[in-house]
Amino acid sequence: METIRTPEDRFTNLPGFPFKPNYVEINDARVHYIDEGKGEVILLLHGEPTWSYLYRHMISPLSKQFRVIAPDFIGFGRSDKYTQRGDYSFDMHMNTLKAFINSLELENITIVVQDWGGLIGLGVLADIQERFSRLVIMNTGLPTGEIPPSEGFLNWRKYAEKTPDLPIGKLIRRSLAPGNTLSKDVIAAYDAPFPSAEYKAGAQVWPLLVPMNIDDPGAAQMRKAKEVLKSWNKPALVAFSDSDPITHGGDRFFRKIIPTAKNEPEIIINNAGHFLQEEKGAEIADHIIAFANRNPLQLTMNV
Repeated sequence: METIRTPEDRFTNLPGFPFKPNYVEINDARVHYIDEGKGEVILLLHGEPTWSYLYRHMISPLSKQFRVIAPDFIGFGRSDKYTQRGDYSFDMHMNTLKAFINSLELENITIVVQDWGGLIGLGVLADIQERFSRLVIMNTGLPTGEIPPSEGFLNWRKYAEKTPDLPIGKLIRRSLAPGNTLSKDVIAAYDAPFPSAEYKAGAQVWPLLVPMNIDDPGAAQMRKAKEVLKSWNKPALVAFSDSDPITHGGDRFFRKIIPTAKNEPEIIINNAGHFLQEEKGAEIADHIIAFANRNPLQLTMNV
């Protein structure tokens, strides 16, 4: 697998992102992560085509009480990038996340997932449930290949497939709720990991890896995750935004199948689009802190 590395000067003086970079080697690739604060672990998983920068509004408030870890998946952010689309797969991302958790010896994790972070994060959770103590699900899905995807997702998939050089920062801006906007500096920060199209193979291919049929790679793991969530007896919080055409209605699905999600408030993040962390990060952090405080770790360990 041929890898390339985004030059470090691309990440100089990014607005609102003062966090020290940390790195771990996994399968001959350097994986970047933010590691701030002390205490119980909160693991923040980004999706497509973002990176840990998406969580900048949440890292600071959460790190006052928790150890907050936000990795960049291979192909994104400060992590190394494979140059060939064929090197990216559902299993590769899952195995990388498992190795990351093992390398850092993370236990009793509160996992926070959104977009592809949900598919990979929930897939990993299904295999190593004992590592996780709480679950927070935002703007994602569980594509098992049994139900046709939404029109919003299909449109996005076609766009990603046919666009040779994805305009990453502009895509984030277009995903915002009506009336919201981003500064040029923030758009540039989302573009920072991708100096040219050569660096975007991971972003280009991720939409194409979503299981569409029951025999697609990853579909069986998504079905396994669904079964695990049906019997999940640890705390679970579902918080979707009100203006996301891609995952709209997914909150009802998760609240229906996860028994403990019914014990939590029905949270809708208003005036936020697909990347709700960008628009309402501080508000979401408050919800997560309250959720953790309602469900102290000593009551959830070894369940």
